[in-house]
Amino acid sequence: MRHAHEDPELLTLVRRYVTPERRYMKLGGSLLRMESPEYDRFLRQLSEDAAVITANEITTLLEGGWRERRTAAWLVAVSRRTEFRERLGQLLLASEVCCAGQAYCVALASFGTPRDADLLVAYLDRYLRRPDLAYDQPEAMGALLFIDLNLQGGQAARFLAPGALWHQWLQGASHMQDTTHPATYLSLIRRLCAFVDECAEAS
Repeated sequence: MRHAHEDPELLTLVRRYVTPERRYMKLGGSLLRMESPEYDRFLRQLSEDAAVITANEITTLLEGGWRERRTAAWLVAVSRRTEFRERLGQLLLASEVCCAGQAYCVALASFGTPRDADLLVAYLDRYLRRPDLAYDQPEAMGALLFIDLNLQGGQAARFLAPGALWHQWLQGASHMQDTTHPATYLSLIRRLCAFVDECAEAS
């Protein structure tokens, strides 16, 4: 992992794309609570940056910490850079850093292909077997449900069947039970993907 405080190239990109107006903190549920004119400005600036950032710059950001990775994943989603699909899937599965998994899930959901569903399934297959780890299981499930609805894929069904992995995980991760209904996260992913679409259309 690269660290901005000791990597001039990464630091330049962080100052350009990640930290202005604390963008990295707003990418996620927070942006859904914005109102105009802040919302309009945030959308416009994210759209503009997604249009100009290069593939090499995205690659560099994805080698950084959670702030850089979260921002890069959103820029990937808005710019429709599907060539980063496999990389985002790898990062999600590795779960090396906190606070970035939701961004990977949003990007994969926004791409919305069977391959994106497969990457989410691989994550859920691994981490629903780990009730000791409350990572991004709810967001991944919401993203998979979102793709399923659009493709009529039905891949989430085997996780959600009575007694299946989703329920086993919740039983072991009792601290998550009150906030982890799949429909809640499907709604969240749907709204975040709508924002991605709005940004993409604005560019």
